[in-house]
Amino acid sequence: MKVIIAAKRMFLRVFKVFCWAFLMAPMAHGVTCESLSRLRLSETTITLAKFETASTYKPDAWRVKGPLPPTSDGLPSFCRVVAEITPVPDSKILIEVWMPVTGWNGKFMGVGNGGWSGQIWSPFMGAALRRGYATASTDTGHEGNGEDADFALGHPEKVIDFGYRAVHEMTLKAKAIIAAYYGGAPKFSYWDGCSSGGRQGLKEAQRFPTDYDGIISGAPANAMAHVSSSGVWIAQSNLEDNRRILSEDNLRLLHQAVLEACDARDGVKDGVIDDPESCHFNPNMLLCNESGSKACLTASQIQAAAKIYAGPKNPRTGEQVFPGLSRGSELGWGVFGGMLPEPPIVASYFRFLVFKYAAWDFRDLNFDGDIAKADSLDSGTIAATDPNLKEFFAHGGRLLLYHGWSDQMIAPENTVNYYNSVTAVSGANSQQSVRLFMEPGMGHCSGGEGPYEFDKVSALEDWVERGKAPELIVAAHFPGDPSVHSPDRTRPLCRYPKKARYKGVGNTDEASSFTCTK
Repeated sequence: MKVIIAAKRMFLRVFKVFCWAFLMAPMAHGVTCESLSRLRLSETTITLAKFETASTYKPDAWRVKGPLPPTSDGLPSFCRVVAEITPVPDSKILIEVWMPVTGWNGKFMGVGNGGWSGQIWSPFMGAALRRGYATASTDTGHEGNGEDADFALGHPEKVIDFGYRAVHEMTLKAKAIIAAYYGGAPKFSYWDGCSSGGRQGLKEAQRFPTDYDGIISGAPANAMAHVSSSGVWIAQSNLEDNRRILSEDNLRLLHQAVLEACDARDGVKDGVIDDPESCHFNPNMLLCNESGSKACLTASQIQAAAKIYAGPKNPRTGEQVFPGLSRGSELGWGVFGGMLPEPPIVASYFRFLVFKYAAWDFRDLNFDGDIAKADSLDSGTIAATDPNLKEFFAHGGRLLLYHGWSDQMIAPENTVNYYNSVTAVSGANSQQSVRLFMEPGMGHCSGGEGPYEFDKVSALEDWVERGKAPELIVAAHFPGDPSVHSPDRTRPLCRYPKKARYKGVGNTDEASSFTCTK
């Protein structure tokens, strides 16, 4: 009898331990994170399903140039799923799906990449996770540093992966994984991306219009052939005898002259040009009258600046290939106009996707036949320029576009042109489904002299979920890292074509002192 009693007690202790372990395991609606490793999805192998915390998660080395916040700082506990998708031979798409263990907001957010990608964009997944989103990212079907497109040489399926398949497959598989973990599909699905990520978002709206309910597309590289030709044009314009024509000192001089000519036109002299479209500064005013002066520019330097402002044109027809950079963007021209032996990202497009010749030199690009060749080879694989978004809008899809007026990599007028084409083609009511916000003084996707940080996700949520279309969004400028500094200036971003104008009273560093007018 004593043996039986002891056995029962032992059973109860083991059972209690089991129950405690089961209840403490990361769960959602009765499904553990680890059990997702057994989830069956078509053409997909789940290689990891693991409960993570801020202390256990170790992000891969960040291969993209430029600082980004540490992914693991302040992350809530989450279920991390890593999977490989192989839809066709010579295609292997890596994805990660992160799902908060508690506090899920019931929604999904796909995050975009930059450049040629080649890596999971985990820092941006972390931002979505902190907002309560289940989130996903893809390496777009290859490994790389984001600046080189050598993956494309001899691998047409990987080009298709990069162009659209990786994001679409990621989206479908992520939704299935989320539904399995939480016991139900997300109520709303959003996309957030800038540059290449902006192009990815537009591609989703155009080709897979029901994947997302709302899309944020910043500074989209939607016409890759023409965006790349612009970068090469900038590099060629600022090159003479294999040396830079415009130095960093020259660019600072030029930028200051532009500010002096156009800064105060909006009623406030604050170091930011609010309306570059109305700024017609002519660099000829800086022409040197005497040699050796540092307060002027030579004829060749002025010619280089004029070409960068003008943008690439077809030498035979005079047709504009891509818009030029805006007045006010001069401090960033060194990105493409000062990099030797070649401008990053853009030269790689022509080398590996157009000419398929590793020794191709960006100095040889012909802005007539070579651009036509690039367009014919793409035929919609990477380009995301289709303005017909009727199907996306028909199911309630909403598109929030934004672009910095001081973007030094993708001319902001390109997004203005795409917005105008969408409203012209997609119907009279399309303006209720698409909004464009231009950001004075902001560079490529972020940073710059003007306010650049704004809550675009909340604006999109209000629009999609509550029908409140954004008319203005308050943006902030920070004197340093936004995570440790308070903003030193706020301004309203106005729905294009409206612009912020000073009311004439109040602190010029506060958004409340401005109104949106045409």
